[in-house]
Formats: sequence, structure tokens, C-alpha cells
Amino acid sequence: MKTVGLAVFAVAAGAIAWSGNPLTLPLAFAFPALWANSPSRIAAAIVSAGYLLAASRDLPQGVVNYFGSGIAEGLALWLGASLAFVSVHAVLWTSRPGRGRTVRYAMAAVLMSVPPFGVVGWAHPITAAGIVFPGWGWWGLAAAAIGLLAMTTRVWPIATLVLGGAFAWSAATWTDPSLPDGWIGLDTGSGGERGKYAGLLQHREAIAAVKAAAAQGNKVVVLPEGAAGIWTPTVERLWVNEIKEVDIVLIAGATLVDRQGYDNVMVEISGKGARILYRQRMPVPVSMWQPWLALIDESGGARAHLFENPIIEFGGARVAPLICYEQLIVWPILQSALYMPDIIVATGNGWWTDGTSIVAIQKSVTIAWARLFDLPLIMAFNI
Repeated sequence: MKTVGLAVFAVAAGAIAWSGNPLTLPLAFAFPALWANSPSRIAAAIVSAGYLLAASRDLPQGVVNYFGSGIAEGLALWLGASLAFVSVHAVLWTSRPGRGRTVRYAMAAVLMSVPPFGVVGWAHPITAAGIVFPGWGWWGLAAAAIGLLAMTTRVWPIATLVLGGAFAWSAATWTDPSLPDGWIGLDTGSGGERGKYAGLLQHREAIAAVKAAAAQGNKVVVLPEGAAGIWTPTVERLWVNEIKEVDIVLIAGATLVDRQGYDNVMVEISGKGARILYRQRMPVPVSMWQPWLALIDESGGARAHLFENPIIEFGGARVAPLICYEQLIVWPILQSALYMPDIIVATGNGWWTDGTSIVAIQKSVTIAWARLFDLPLIMAFNI
């Protein structure tokens, strides 16, 4: 019965924490206590599965939308993607309370933060650090980590009270991340389809929106992932020529294709020309990043630049870039934060998330990280 009760609480914690509201994220702090109090290794696996599957409950529908497949494929990918999280926490669980259990949870938390396991390390409880300790930066991250470890000990009720008190104060004084003066993120609603990229009509619509933003006095416009389509010399000339007479600089998502595959990138565009600003560190596994193709000597798939270009220089500012999936995992933002950025720019292409809360969760996570490091945040999504 204890296992059933813990599993029910784990499902509730995962579902509510990862609802798309930033202020519910701290409920994820309950997971370490539920894991630590599991009566057996199998129970720990069930608790871990309940938490993660509830947190990622929208994945099956997203898979159906993206691939145009049946729900069976979506369920298979949903369950398969949870194996890393469940396996790590099941293997490292121990029946012995005390320092050893705490150290083991610390190991699990670190493993789920960095590659290879961190590649599917979404729904990480440490994400809530910015909601409980906004503006504390690395000290807030450390405080949250200590709180998570304390939740695995016999003093977890005290840790709950301390974390709950910190969260109550944070919630009472909560403010959203600021917007940098003269910057604007433009959401688009052009939708999408697997294998389809922005055509001339979408380019024209985006250019018109950029010009309208410039007319309102904005100096920097951020466009969503994929807004500039496949990046070619012809597309570059179109954009540069269209905004040549406008005092504006863009950060736009695009796809850079070559014989081996492609890069998901951010491009800087102005009336003077264009340059590649950023190459995505972690594309979405399976749908974009397909490393097994290299093993069978085939090309295709997006490249993962795992630890490259964590910061970009743009207009005199140091920018922490996050494209779509990178917002859901831990190491990209923390790697960028090491370089003391001035602003976070987060873009995404969420046409395939219709009927889910995936984009809302991405936004809530990014808001949490921005508040932790007290950084201005610009977001732009295609939905």
C-alpha cells in the first residue's frame, strides 16, 4: 500500500508541477522525498516512472502530431524516453538511510543534468530553483540543490517547511522577467508540417511583422525557430534587401543544410548583411537528432553541438541562446550562465504541440531560469 500511495503522490507532483505555470514548479521538490521513502528498488522505479510520465504526459500527442502516426508510436516513444530517468533512479536507490542515500540522489540528479542521460533529462526538480530563490543566481542553485538533498533525509519535513516558506515569500513578491529596452519577440501562427519549411508567403508575412515592429520603435526583433526557413543565399538576399531601409536588427531561426545533415541555427540579419549566430547544442532526439545514422553510414538529421557556442555576442550584449528542446533540459542554460550573459533569447517551433501544454511548459521553465539569474528574457514561438 505504501508503494501505491507514493506512486499516487509522484504522479500528482509530476502532473501539477509541470502544468505550464511557473509557480507550480516547486512541487517537483517533493520527488526526492518520495523516491527516498520508497520501500524497495522496484517501488523506487514505480515512483520515478509515475513522476516522469505524469510530467511528460503530453509527449504521446506531440509525437502523433509531428509524425502523423498512431497513438501506439507516441506511447512507445513516451515510455522509451522515460527509461533513462527511471533506470538511473532505480539503480542508485538504496534501502539504507543516511549519507549514502543522499549521495546517491546527488549522483542521480547530476547524471540527469548532463549528457548522455541529461539528453532526456526533462522535468528535473532543480529547475524550480528560480521560482523558490529568484535572483539568487548560483547561490540560489546551490540552495535548491541542498534543499533537494535534504528531502532525501529524515529531516524532510523541516526541509519542506523551509522550502515552502521561501516559495511563499517568492510567490508573494513574484515578478516576471524583464524585457530589454528596444527588444521584442514576435510569435508567429503559421503552423507547420513535418518536412515543410517557410515558403515565400511565410517570409513575406514575417518581414511585414518585422517592419511593423520597427515602426513601433523597436530596434531588435527576435523571430521563432525556423522562421527564416532553409537558409540559402537567395533567402539571405530577400531578407537583407527587404529590411535595408529599416533601422532594425533581427535574430531569426533557420535551417542550414549540407550533405551530411543540417544545423538548427539562429541568424543575425540586418540591412548590411547576415551571419550565423548560433548552432543548436541539443536538437530534439529522434525527430531531429538521429546519431544512429552515422553508424550505418547515412546522412541526415540535425547535428548536436553539445557544448559549443554557449554564448553569442550580439549588439554589444552577451546572449544566452536556447532553441526549443534546450529549454527543457538542464545543462545548456547552466553552461551559458557560466559566461555571465546579459539576456536570454529563447525561441521555439511548437506547431506540433497542438492540444498539449508543451509550449507552456517550455516557457515556464525558461522563465524560472531567467528569474534565478535575474536576466531579461525574450521569447518567440511559432504555434
